[in-house]
Amino acid sequence: MRYAVCVLALVLPTQLRAAELTAGAAQVDITPPPGCPMAGYYSARGAEGTHDPLYAKALVFEKDGTRAALVVLDLISTTRPVVDEARKLVEKQTGIPGRHVMISATHSHTGPVLSDGSAFADAVGGGQKLVREYVAGLPAKIAEAVQKADAARKPAKVSFAAGREDGLAFNRRFHMTDGTVGWNPGKKNPKIVRPAGPTDPSVPVVFVETAEGKPIAVYVNFAMHLDTVGGMHYSADYPGTLARALAEVKGDGLVTLFATGTCGDLNHINVDSPAPQKGHGEAARIGTRLAAEVLRTWDKLQPAADGPLRVTTETVELPLPPVSADDKAAADKVIAAVRAEAKPVPAFMDQVQAFKVADVAARLGQPLAAEVQVISLGDDLAWVSLPGEIFVDLGLAIKAGSPFRQTMIAELANGSVGYVPTRVAYSEGNYEVVSARCAAGGGEMLVDSAVKQLRGQFKKSEK
Repeated sequence: MRYAVCVLALVLPTQLRAAELTAGAAQVDITPPPGCPMAGYYSARGAEGTHDPLYAKALVFEKDGTRAALVVLDLISTTRPVVDEARKLVEKQTGIPGRHVMISATHSHTGPVLSDGSAFADAVGGGQKLVREYVAGLPAKIAEAVQKADAARKPAKVSFAAGREDGLAFNRRFHMTDGTVGWNPGKKNPKIVRPAGPTDPSVPVVFVETAEGKPIAVYVNFAMHLDTVGGMHYSADYPGTLARALAEVKGDGLVTLFATGTCGDLNHINVDSPAPQKGHGEAARIGTRLAAEVLRTWDKLQPAADGPLRVTTETVELPLPPVSADDKAAADKVIAAVRAEAKPVPAFMDQVQAFKVADVAARLGQPLAAEVQVISLGDDLAWVSLPGEIFVDLGLAIKAGSPFRQTMIAELANGSVGYVPTRVAYSEGNYEVVSARCAAGGGEMLVDSAVKQLRGQFKKSEK
């Protein structure tokens, strides 16, 4: 196990009395122009218009001279080049250290493809001029959101609580009657025995308001895949409904940041129900139910204890899965057929395997660099970033190992290494495992890093 470590300075109060906490929030429209290839599937499709806008949303905290920013994008993912450039711009424009900025994505399947140079992104339109121009302008918009949030900072109060929503997310992997583990096996499938993993029903909420009680922002965290809308129009999916519903109650000035929890093996499909679950109505149903749970949780909010703002980060080198020369030759044939739009179209799982092999082979044995970042406020609240689509068991392990009263995990943050299954899931196989660009054990390495940082930050001010 190898770790490349870069731990940031922990800034502790130097005054005898703790300084006042300040906070500000802002959002910037990042909706692409029509025609941009859309993300989320193994086929290219150009956007025909906008159903509802996509945003970059930022929340900036400052305490005792230390500032940190939480940013959430209504996009399929984050790429490391975009994160690096956005952090540079944030630091230049605001003075907030780039390494103090956590940038995550909601995983909307109705946003644009992000050009990252991977074989998969190129095959679904990521190399098109329109996409490259959009991605080139994205860091400036992220920095603009942070700059506006920083400029809007005021003395603030923070409160928190965790709700629970048991009826929305479902594990999408199932033990089947033939002894295999199935993936999205279909509604009312008689061959389903039971789910192959748990869910995480917790709905952590952090509410930020001015000293006078005016809403600034609410940070909501929930573990469930975003793929409810479909279609050919840009949409923020169910977090868009959530934000609009909370703004109707708390006022238009409220910025709702929704961070997707560890849901690499979770989605919204209830296989026990025959009812269809796709479209804007489904997104509205989910977003409204989440909003209702957040509002119920409002009654349980309690003040966060005073304490320092702390940031650490660690880069973990994840090993690659084995790829042979024969694997590479077979992958090249499949990818060539996909790009040529050959008929018949290569089987879906053959495509998944081919794009994984191409991306892994291109690394020439170089491990995946995965940043794990932790931001904490006092000894009550902690935010953890993980760079990929992380299986829920890994997120639950981090929460179980965290000493903070409320720990929130944002996946697809500060870049992405793709799917990160548990070690057990690798022996079970199917889609996420076939797609994974990291080898078995990579997810547990991320858990180790996160828990180590969380325990290192907890009660640091008392040491």
